Amino acid sequence: MPTAVVTGANSGIAHAFAKILCDEVGFIVYAVDRDRGEGLQALESRKCHTAVVDVTSPESIQKFKDSLDNTPIDLLLNVAGVAAAPEADSLTTTSLEILQRTFAVNTFGPLLLTQALLPNILKASNPKIAIVSSRVGSVGDNSTGGHYAYRSSKAAVNSIGKSMAVDLKDKGVTVMLLHPGYVRTNLLPTTQMPPETVEPDEAARKLWQNIVSKKEIGATGKFWHREGFELPW
Repeated sequence: MPTAVVTGANSGIAHAFAKILCDEVGFIVYAVDRDRGEGLQALESRKCHTAVVDVTSPESIQKFKDSLDNTPIDLLLNVAGVAAAPEADSLTTTSLEILQRTFAVNTFGPLLLTQALLPNILKASNPKIAIVSSRVGSVGDNSTGGHYAYRSSKAAVNSIGKSMAVDLKDKGVTVMLLHPGYVRTNLLPTTQMPPETVEPDEAARKLWQNIVSKKEIGATGKFWHREGFELPW
């Protein structure tokens, strides 16, 4: 059976992804989050493996890596993310603290975790790495401004993902950057969402069906909308 690691799995898109992989696709799933909340506990009842992993902590990442030993990882889903409220992350209000926290989780976390788990990823026969980004990270698509820490953290992780794709293509690792669209999660619980907002289950299912399960090495290093079309950088 293939093995997947899913970060941020206590809630939201990552939790929905873990359920799909556990229940429907037949993966051995390691669902991780910085907190062992009700979401992780619920995944345990579905026979997912769970662990407390803080993607901003090299020590926490290494502890998780050690627990996996030499287990091949077929799919690494970097989903964990944070965002400050728009009014706190504007040109006049964002702060060093907000910037550092946002980049630590959204940008540095996927790189550091991938770096640590790379030996396991390279042991798989057709490995894939996916990073949940956001359309707001597209420089070419930016027509609204704002969201300084969040937007720039996603633009930076897009750049990291592209570099990963270039460096790992000859090793047969497919790298995907994913835009889930507007999703009703606890990322910004007090923000009014637009009518096209979907539930995490729908976002995860479309990302899986349209992109993660389908894209192979020939499509590595691209930025994908949940509906399956490519987005501009």
